[in-house]
Amino acid sequence: MENLTKTCAALAALTLVLSGYPAVGATQSGRHLSDTECRDLAATKRNAPKTRSQHRSELSALSKAGYNPSPWHDDPNYPADLHAAQRLVDHWFQTECKPSQ
Repeated sequence: MENLTKTCAALAALTLVLSGYPAVGATQSGRHLSDTECRDLAATKRNAPKTRSQHRSELSALSKAGYNPSPWHDDPNYPADLHAAQRLVDHWFQTECKPSQ
């Protein structure tokens, strides 16, 4: 019964995030990703070696998408929740970040 409750809560939270609820994960400008995150995520997509800043930007974006990377968080849905957050960040990247020339 406890797993059912956790699953329902997680599903409700994911539904809010994916439906575009404005209070969840969006910055004040209405965007989910900052300019720095867009720049760093674009650099990681070019398969260049990641800098510390790029790692932080990627982790920040995944956190905004609902992923909790805490080592003390015993997540029975790992890696599915990580993959869902990655898909959401990829969607945000494609829709919000301007392609670099």
